[in-house]
Amino acid sequence: MELVEAQTLGDAWLEVARRIVEHGADAVWDGAPTRELALLTLTVAQPDPADALIAELGDPEWLRWMHENFFVQKTVPELGGAASYAVRLFNYEGGGRDQVAWVVERLRANPECRDATITTFQPHTDTTYIPCVSVLDFWLRDGAVELIVYAHSLDFGKKAYGNLVELAALQAHVATELGATVGALVLHVKTAHVYEPELELMASLTRDVLRA
Repeated sequence: MELVEAQTLGDAWLEVARRIVEHGADAVWDGAPTRELALLTLTVAQPDPADALIAELGDPEWLRWMHENFFVQKTVPELGGAASYAVRLFNYEGGGRDQVAWVVERLRANPECRDATITTFQPHTDTTYIPCVSVLDFWLRDGAVELIVYAHSLDFGKKAYGNLVELAALQAHVATELGATVGALVLHVKTAHVYEPELELMASLTRDVLRA
């Protein structure tokens, strides 16, 4: 298992990428060569969706795409017409169930609740596409909303920073609705990887930024 503790989302993204590049094992995902760390636990102490490092280094178009995925209800052509995360979170299976509102009400009614847990997986329709982020578990600790996430896989080369930003945005939304502060963001990732074409880029980026 791999444990990474970071203060910010940007630091978390680059530190995980550095470890993958330097210590990851060769693997394959859907026929594409990768380097991966298995069973990663990542803790971000101060998850800010307006992370300055990600805003500087991330791809603006990818960040826009990921924000729409999390907050605009639609089908996603790039994912074979699968439902966006927004559908899964705010209109589960298209049935009108707002899971995020349910989390807020559950924690508001019982701040000591330990099962404000929701899923993005829609088993009736998710046959070819399985969402990378499948479980979001919110709780209140010392007046702060913490979010614990399970993901079967995250690409820490070109994509995962967008997931981190939007998960932090969801966490901040729940905290605002409850009048609470934002606590840690914790991710449990089965496979954290970088695709082979991005290995050199991530090696250069992590070397220049983390070791500056």
